[in-house]
Amino acid sequence: METLKERTAKGLFWGAMNNGVQQLLGLAFGIILGRLLDPSDYGMTAMLAVFSVIANELQASGFKTGLINLKEPKHEDYNAVFWFNIIAGVVIYIILFFCAPLIADFYHQPKLVPLSRYVFLGFVFSSFGMAQSAYMTKQMQIKQIAKCGMTATLTSSIVCVILAALGFGYWALATQYLLYIAVNTLLLWLFSPWRPTIKVNFEPIRRLFPFSFRIMLSAIFTQLNGNVMNLLLGHFYGETNTGHYNKAYEWSSKGFLLVQNMLKQVDQTVLVGLHDERERQLQVLRKMVRFTAFIAFPLLFGLALVSHEFIVLAIGWKWDFSASLLPYLCVCGAFMPLSTLLTDAIIS
Repeated sequence: METLKERTAKGLFWGAMNNGVQQLLGLAFGIILGRLLDPSDYGMTAMLAVFSVIANELQASGFKTGLINLKEPKHEDYNAVFWFNIIAGVVIYIILFFCAPLIADFYHQPKLVPLSRYVFLGFVFSSFGMAQSAYMTKQMQIKQIAKCGMTATLTSSIVCVILAALGFGYWALATQYLLYIAVNTLLLWLFSPWRPTIKVNFEPIRRLFPFSFRIMLSAIFTQLNGNVMNLLLGHFYGETNTGHYNKAYEWSSKGFLLVQNMLKQVDQTVLVGLHDERERQLQVLRKMVRFTAFIAFPLLFGLALVSHEFIVLAIGWKWDFSASLLPYLCVCGAFMPLSTLLTDAIIS
């Protein structure tokens, strides 16, 4: 029988492996795509990001976090969340499908109508894997989750590069996003032993709602804060400037997401398991804070110092404006993993 310390260490290892490989793949393919595509291509997909992330939070509604924070969730709990997510995903997609012309008018870019309807299919795909992901996280099956994420990243990135080389532009980036979700969801089903049943009782949704609703509101405001610049830049300055900002944010996020996602796969499960041992829970949290700061601060502050040279050498002078924005985003990003960790601690 593994101890909590051993399970946490394994979870952190596979979380680090998953996110490390994904960020390295993102770095390698990001350099290739940065040379193949223009800032306007990134700007086209970035302008839709705020709608995608808010719709994702509305779809999930905090129920994945709610399941993870249950002491012993039952089949009925997972089953209710599974069917709720599918219904929510389809409804949200239908609403946004018909709102696509309004989104295009807001940005003064007619090409966003077909693109948004294509990108928003991701809500439907991801709805099939939400409960599976929650189950595997709760069971600390981090190794299996890592395999899903790494395979999905590699597959979607290869397809994206091929499409970009063939001249598909922003459609290549949109396809990468959709293919990642589809492959990851399919693999979650392959690795997870839990399966939904047709007979469903939505009572767990009502029971989880007061907790999950607060999580959803918090997540929506967080996502709005993180994507408001794409919204404003896209409306007032067009897709090219939006693409420059989005590329700078993408490079800074590779640093802080490496640390943040590694911890996020284990922190809530571990802290919830120690809910009845407050002193021990506090000790574990302090260790996580020290570990986070030890990794995040040197990584992001170091990237800020070499950001201009790195961007220009890696993807060329056409991204020079992105390079001037990157140091500021790196300094802010250094504190993001700590913020997320402390938020998860409060939730737990």
